[in-house]
Amino acid sequence: MSLTYQSLLSAVPLVIQAGNVPNIVGEAGIGKSALVSDVATKMGAQLFTTVVSLSEKGDLAIPVPPLTKESFVQTKNYGSLADVQFGYSHTLVSIIEYAEKHVDQPIIWFLDEFNRGTQAVQSELMNLVLQREINSLVLPKQVHIVIAENPDNTMAGFEETSYGVTAGDDAIKDRTVRLVMRVDVNDWLDWAKQVQGTHAQIHPLVQQYIASDPTMLHPQVRENDLYPTPRAWKRVSDNLFELDNVTDELRRAMQLDLLQGDLGEIVGIAFNQFIKEQHDLLTPSNVFTQLDIADDQQVIDNFKQLNEVAKLQLLRNCVGQSKQYSFADSAIARRFMQLLKLMSLDGQYAIIQAIGTVAHQKDMLEPMYAVIEGQDADSAVSELYRYFGELATRSEFEMSGHSE
Repeated sequence: MSLTYQSLLSAVPLVIQAGNVPNIVGEAGIGKSALVSDVATKMGAQLFTTVVSLSEKGDLAIPVPPLTKESFVQTKNYGSLADVQFGYSHTLVSIIEYAEKHVDQPIIWFLDEFNRGTQAVQSELMNLVLQREINSLVLPKQVHIVIAENPDNTMAGFEETSYGVTAGDDAIKDRTVRLVMRVDVNDWLDWAKQVQGTHAQIHPLVQQYIASDPTMLHPQVRENDLYPTPRAWKRVSDNLFELDNVTDELRRAMQLDLLQGDLGEIVGIAFNQFIKEQHDLLTPSNVFTQLDIADDQQVIDNFKQLNEVAKLQLLRNCVGQSKQYSFADSAIARRFMQLLKLMSLDGQYAIIQAIGTVAHQKDMLEPMYAVIEGQDADSAVSELYRYFGELATRSEFEMSGHSE
């Protein structure tokens, strides 16, 4: 049995509240770290992370030689004995300090890639997981440990995996609750659509591609080298957002190599072809270079073929290229108004948010205002400027809680 991301958002806190240690098992790149971060947010907990695979024996605690005379104990029969203390890692010290300052706030200590650490490191962490103590230091009650592991071929359901892991001790298996995480495409797409800052979590082209072929999010049949994972698609998305800001020539020169560097050769080529097909359908260039009234219907028909996410990304790209295609031009303003009104109100609000950034105010709104002062109130530029204002006012009014 396995659980989706959304199910684990409830299951992990439940295990913690029961006083047990969750052990999240899942393949690399499917979102285990992001899950623990979201769990911490949901619980109002402070999150500390130790990547066990990068740790060495002695990283958590090392003996400190006696530094003062108080560190020596005089005995009658055994002479002078050194009372050796221990020095603790910065993370552990930070946890203790935070716990003392925030006694009512839960703390999650996330031990990531637990079974990719060496046997010596895992042994050192045993008491931490099993007894909640390191040497003489006992963890505060509000500290909750969560561990994550990659699967190994001794685990049920993962007999064919080949991760470079060190099989866990039976004591760890017996004292933790194994929660197997699986990739759920619907969960991932719901998360991908959420707006973060000025754009969605995941680039619309990635959303469209995964929605059209859900098996590509985390394929079961893979290349031997690189292959898609949710984490790889996030990197692809970040790169695509940056590519949206470069020239078409530069984009063509590097796009395929960037995609293959995350997705592997076969999937990289397939996704690159998908992007080309989408760009051939409608881009800022062909939106604003076919400005005759006779071209209106063709552009509008092509725009209507796009889903809401693709419409939003196209108009955001138009806003981002306002230096090249000035909205102070009457024909460009008219065309943008046509397309903007074909979007949902939520989509229109998102465009207004993009326009509201300082850079776009200077590049886009100020030239429009300068033109408006010398034109009549019925010009296309004036109409678009007023419509921006209406949308901004309506958005602020509804966000303040006065919507009906």
